[in-house]
Amino acid sequence: MGFLDFLTDAGLSTLESWVTTRSYIAGYGPSQADVASFKALKGPPKVEKYPHAWRWYKHIASYQSEFASLPGDPSKAYTTYGPETSELAINPKNAPAADEEEDDDLFGSDDESEDEESKKKREENLAAYKKKKEGKTKPAAKSIVTLDVKPWDDETDMKELESNMREIEMDGLTWGASKLVPLAFGIKKLQVNLVVEDEKVSIDDLQAQIESDEEHVQSTDVAAMQKL
Repeated sequence: MGFLDFLTDAGLSTLESWVTTRSYIAGYGPSQADVASFKALKGPPKVEKYPHAWRWYKHIASYQSEFASLPGDPSKAYTTYGPETSELAINPKNAPAADEEEDDDLFGSDDESEDEESKKKREENLAAYKKKKEGKTKPAAKSIVTLDVKPWDDETDMKELESNMREIEMDGLTWGASKLVPLAFGIKKLQVNLVVEDEKVSIDDLQAQIESDEEHVQSTDVAAMQKL
């Protein structure tokens, strides 16, 4: 399906829903998907009505000088991105009562007239299905985090700072895109995106490791964090 016309409430509602749990339109860093979607808007969405879309718009606006160099296909229309199907809310009153009721139907109806052998076979199949269903491993909970890494002064070697930071390896940690953001007096901070598995990576421990590079790093802050 993709995004709808952003000039309509339906289109902006789709965008709002899409970026509620995402920092970018596609992937873990800014791309031509964000550029196309950004340019399709006439201006920032109303923050009172579309707070997540407004946040995404302001974030992508900070990359405007880099639009041409961002990865992706610049010829693709923004309508090629977004949800593949319409995600409509379901009234709980109209939803199926329970998974077990649906599971029963997978193996035939519970007809009183069925013979004992058929009934036993159906119950065995149902028990095997439930056991298999319970054994499935749930996907690991993940978060996308934006960290601000601040140097001591304008003479700090930011390339060396970033190189040292990216040498940090932790199970469940994936480094993403980064950029330098001006602070004041010629000093720039490093802003980096990363994805972590919540049960494996402590953000506090990660910040402590980054700040252990005392020659380059003055401090770190969590600028944003969202569940994936």
